[in-house]
Amino acid sequence: MEREHFLIGTMGLDQHENGAVSVRGILEEAQMRVTYAGRFNTPETISHKAREAGVDVIGISCHSWEYIDMIPELLERLKEDDLNLPVVIGGSVITASDAKKMKELGVSAIFNGSPSDDEIIDTLRDLARQKRSAETQN
Repeated sequence: MEREHFLIGTMGLDQHENGAVSVRGILEEAQMRVTYAGRFNTPETISHKAREAGVDVIGISCHSWEYIDMIPELLERLKEDDLNLPVVIGGSVITASDAKKMKELGVSAIFNGSPSDDEIIDTLRDLARQKRSAETQN
């Protein structure tokens, strides 16, 4: 079976990419494929890069408050582009109330605080498997 494939990046003016780069390394060490989108993306560029790369899951690193507006825009863009991809967000600024709102909007998983490497790997691997399973059933 082909390895799980993830797109990781930041959106808006958030230039704090250390978390995204760290998660990229964690996933690559776990033998997963990662496409790194880098910084300063828009919802449109994330959707486009996800389609081009053929990823299983999108991960957005959030270390500024822009995610409150940009994540809903990303979820809407993915629907418009007919991409049924799980979106995961992580970062130091995600409050419990914002996490609840993001989950209600359709974010598949949220990492705030300091998740373990295993928690990140297991969650993303499960989401990729669920996405692939859904594709084979359709």
